[in-house]
Amino acid sequence: MAHSNSAKKRIRQNITSRARNRWRIKSMRVAIQGFESALIDGSNEEATKAYRDASALVDKTAQVGVIHSNQAARRKSRMNTRLKAKVLG
Repeated sequence: MAHSNSAKKRIRQNITSRARNRWRIKSMRVAIQGFESALIDGSNEEATKAYRDASALVDKTAQVGVIHSNQAARRKSRMNTRLKAKVLG
């Protein structure tokens, strides 16, 4: 257990930031799932709109530092590949 006031404050800050980061990751994953469902069930326009929304959330999550920028690029690339396969194919 922490004894100093600064260590106690860091514990409080870590709890807050962990909760915020978990919320950001959860909202990003929900957006990606929305894109997946729009890709399967929706029209091309719905899938494109869902891709734009999910891509923006992935970028924002990486910009804040919750995920690495390479992971964000990889997620967006995979979504874009699937979107192009639906639209063109």
